[in-house]
Amino acid sequence: MVLPIYAYGQPVLRERAAEIESDSPELQALIDDMIETMSVAHGAGLAAPQVGQSIRLFVADLTSYAEDLAEDNDGEVPDYATGPLVFINPELVVEEGAPEIDMEEGCLSIPDLRETISRPDALRIRFLDRHFQPHEWPVEGPLARVIQHETDHLDGVLYLDYLSPLRRKFLGRRLKAIARGECEAEYPMAFRDDA
Repeated sequence: MVLPIYAYGQPVLRERAAEIESDSPELQALIDDMIETMSVAHGAGLAAPQVGQSIRLFVADLTSYAEDLAEDNDGEVPDYATGPLVFINPELVVEEGAPEIDMEEGCLSIPDLRETISRPDALRIRFLDRHFQPHEWPVEGPLARVIQHETDHLDGVLYLDYLSPLRRKFLGRRLKAIARGECEAEYPMAFRDDA
């Protein structure tokens, strides 16, 4: 089922999400719905707070980047670019001295707005997969960026928070319009009633 994506201004996007304690049929259904929603919205990642669930879960799918990633990987498509990934209770460890890369980012909760953000290009992530099996991966490049962006959502942080106060002020009118539903998206969205 395609879920509505919560727009900028929804309080759940500013909350620290709760740890997931155990598996359940409802959690597995939510994971499937989030993967379907991410696909319909043509996103590279989607965090549970973006669909109104304040829990530490996100999904990612870099399949659309497979050709570009293969070019950077001696012609081989990395395993992580062959289908959707599920991350439960992620913990990030940024390698000390990891280079930071400036790249344009967008967010399904903030349609029609993209800004250049600087983030570390390499990190390690500890997480549980959808079967609650533990993993620890070194990641870099596009997957590292998606993981950082989505983990931020679990901490109530938006990519806009990395912008200068002046730039955020400049975007204020557009952000208020998005919160009121004055934006176009090719996927269902949920807006604040009082925005």
